[in-house]
Amino acid sequence: MHGRTAYSTELVTGEGAFAALGPDWVRLYGRCGAATPFQSHAWLHSWWQSYGRPGRLRLLLVREGDDLVAAAPLMLRRAPVPSLVPLGGAVSDYADVLIDDRRADAAAALLAGSLSRAARTALIDFREVRPGGAVERVFDLWRGPRRRVPDSVCLELPAVPMDELVARLPSAKAQRVRAKLRKLRALGVERHAVGPHEVDAALRRLLELHRLQWQGRKVTSEHLRTRFREHLVRSAGPMVRSGEAVVTEFRLDGEVVAVDLTLTSPRLAGGYLYGAHPVLRERKADVAVILLDACADHVGSGLPDTSRAPGTLSLLRGDEPYKHHWRPRPVVNQRLLLARRRTVPLLAAVACDVAARRRGKDVLHRLGERSGGGGS
Repeated sequence: MHGRTAYSTELVTGEGAFAALGPDWVRLYGRCGAATPFQSHAWLHSWWQSYGRPGRLRLLLVREGDDLVAAAPLMLRRAPVPSLVPLGGAVSDYADVLIDDRRADAAAALLAGSLSRAARTALIDFREVRPGGAVERVFDLWRGPRRRVPDSVCLELPAVPMDELVARLPSAKAQRVRAKLRKLRALGVERHAVGPHEVDAALRRLLELHRLQWQGRKVTSEHLRTRFREHLVRSAGPMVRSGEAVVTEFRLDGEVVAVDLTLTSPRLAGGYLYGAHPVLRERKADVAVILLDACADHVGSGLPDTSRAPGTLSLLRGDEPYKHHWRPRPVVNQRLLLARRRTVPLLAAVACDVAARRRGKDVLHRLGERSGGGGS
């Protein structure tokens, strides 16, 4: 053992210990190239405070000496089958573990063993894993039964300035976008990146504008709930201070008419949520162009880690038609299922449920195509 530091593993189940991990977690996050903003300590700890349930926290840690070199942020879910699932839930677009790139092989192997021991009679169910995620290393090393199935579609653009995004479009579309950008300048829409001390008030305005813009239409109900507001406000301040988030206010005639929250990590940035006053549409301002222009400006000069990989501007989950106007690349998240021999029936049950839901969606899609084409 001379000259080498011993590795150790640890299971953390207390919220106080989770909070105290902040500095170590931040350092590990910076050494994991695959990390997305949804694996930051500020995001996950805040999420747990809003959505966690007592006694369910399961943080699996690997250390080399005192250095944290891997972490799996999980919780125990009892239904529909006993499972260990990532923290972050449905309000997070990507789930993953953190693994130090410099000790990846040893850390991933130890994390896989620790996961196997912690799972006991539960299935390990990682949803919404972005291709290339750190947990793929664990999946490759897993010694028990495993399955990989498709999950949500995310649409991605290169992290380049707005003029380069426009140049990727067909000529006629590019001309229309340039005209919309000129319209914004003519209207006098101004934008302002909010400082850390202004974040709380700005996000409360964002959520109020979000409610207003969706009034009378179908909206994601979770975005209107107190627990979501508290999570977003609580997490965003630290993330803005550390450079993991940018909150932008847009003003027209001196009034705040839109607010955007963009989350960033070394290789990926994405516009997470926005609120826009209906007056923008009344004034013929294209909200999608406003937001993408600002987001591209945040990342267009290159994400902090451009030396290792090209940056990505993610439009996050959802296959909405307006996103396709920008000619994004569709990227399918993965769902990684890991089992022990005793939990093979749970894996089979979940895999069958996934397949049945996919077939149901395919049937509905085909029925929709037939009904849509009936008048032609």
